[in-house]
Amino acid sequence: MRSGALCLHQPVLLLEVVEALKIDPDGVYVDCTYGRGGHSREILKRLGRRGRLLVLDQDPQAIDHARRLFARDRRVVIEPGNFSEVVRFAGEHGFVGKVKGVLFDLGVSSPQLDSPERGFSFAQDGPLDMRMNTNRGITAANWLQQVSLHDLENVLRVYGEERHAKKIAAAVLKERQVRPLKTTRQLAELVQRSVTGPREKKHPATRTFQAIRIFINEELKALEAALDGSVGLLAEFGRLLVITFHSLEDQTVKGVFRKHSQPAAPRKLPVTGLPGPQLKRVGRPVCPSAEEVAANKRARSAKLYILERVAC
Repeated sequence: MRSGALCLHQPVLLLEVVEALKIDPDGVYVDCTYGRGGHSREILKRLGRRGRLLVLDQDPQAIDHARRLFARDRRVVIEPGNFSEVVRFAGEHGFVGKVKGVLFDLGVSSPQLDSPERGFSFAQDGPLDMRMNTNRGITAANWLQQVSLHDLENVLRVYGEERHAKKIAAAVLKERQVRPLKTTRQLAELVQRSVTGPREKKHPATRTFQAIRIFINEELKALEAALDGSVGLLAEFGRLLVITFHSLEDQTVKGVFRKHSQPAAPRKLPVTGLPGPQLKRVGRPVCPSAEEVAANKRARSAKLYILERVAC
């Protein structure tokens, strides 16, 4: 999809998100991952004149889309930037402690995957970019040209949970002595040649692309900071919703929940005056229905975590 198109993007778990947010028509809500606005539009349908929606995205194309779509809607505040900055953005608009719901829809959006020039997918050939914000940072191609064998192997193992990390890393360094890896097809075919053993359902390069993308964009570091900060934005009984797509995102969400669901001091110690738990979990993670997965295969690995700010 080109940046000029106003979107054909299927938001994941749309009805489940709207239901879990328990939207107050006069409430303040934050969509930390605007994408192409699927969730934002549904939230706005349920907001009244006094309601407010803060939308964030670090992708310039997404921000351009939001500005065009909501140009005349005074309820919407649009901020370009990484969701790790959500506390600063919310503070600038006086939303701290007043937010009724915060949403994170993690991973790569369909428009990003469907745009070969972004380099997120090997379904179509394109430049090895992989940056969420195309105005900042190093491209995947440039990083692969300079990374050490040890560091590449570590990134593939940690962020891709790739059991063939050593073979793939060695193949990349050998290949770049002959020619630089500049395109998604080059990298995907190299990984495919490097990996031996039983064939899996996923393409052999899937974990490699995931690992490099997460590292290039510092996704997990940014996510932890954003989730930590979002807790302080919530009003009492406000909800924090996170849609994850792989186990590393799951682990980050669970880690932040554990941190904020424990009392400041062990229960058995005779200490008073310290804050209690800040979050509670609402039910088990919600997965998409069979019907949704049939209509949108990219939803198949999605999980929706619902956390709620407890009364002070």
